[in-house]
Amino acid sequence: MAVDDVDGTLAAMGPRLRAAREHYGATLAGVSFATGISTSTLSRIETGRRKPTLEVLLHLSKEYGVSLDELAGTAPGTGAEPRATTPLSFGDGKAVLPLTRYVGGLHAHKHVLPALENPPARPRQVSHDGHEWLCVLYGRLWLALGGQDLVLTPGDVVEFDTRTPHGMVNASPGGPVEYLIMFGPQGERLRPRIWSSRN
Repeated sequence: MAVDDVDGTLAAMGPRLRAAREHYGATLAGVSFATGISTSTLSRIETGRRKPTLEVLLHLSKEYGVSLDELAGTAPGTGAEPRATTPLSFGDGKAVLPLTRYVGGLHAHKHVLPALENPPARPRQVSHDGHEWLCVLYGRLWLALGGQDLVLTPGDVVEFDTRTPHGMVNASPGGPVEYLIMFGPQGERLRPRIWSSRN
C-alpha cells in the first residue's frame, strides 16, 4: 500500500470508529470503561487528531463487533472502489459510507438503514462533543433528540448540538432510509449562503 493510501485509510479511520461507536450505542466514557482506553484518546482518534495504534484498534474492533478490515475500509470484495470510501457494514444491515478523507474539520458520512420487518422501538440515544447536520435523502427517519421525537422525510434537514442525547432508526417497515450527516467534532457549524444568478 502506498504512503498516500495509508494516510487516506488512517484519515478515514476516525469517522469510521465514531460511526461504529454510535451504532453500538455507546458513549466515549462507556467505551473507555469497557476497554481501558482514555476518553481523551478516543476523542482525539475519532476527530483525527491522533492516529490509532494496532492495540487500540483491536480493542475497539472487539468492543464494536466490527472487523479490522471493515474499520480500515479494506474488506474483501470491494473491487476498485477507493478503500477510504468503502462502506462500514454492521450485522443488522446498516451501512455507513465516509465521504471525507482528510483529518480534522467537518466530516461527512452517508448512512443507509435497511427496511424493517416490524415497527421500530424508540432509538437508543448517545451524546458527545460536536455539532451535527443531517439531511434525509430517502425514506422516513425517526430522530429522537433529547425528549423530542421527529419523523423526517426526504429533503428534511436538522441541525443540532451533539451534546444533546440523540439517536436514529428507520421510522417505518416499508423500505430503507438513507441520510447524509455532516459532523463537526469541535462544534464546527455549516454556514448557509445563498447566491442569485439574477443581475
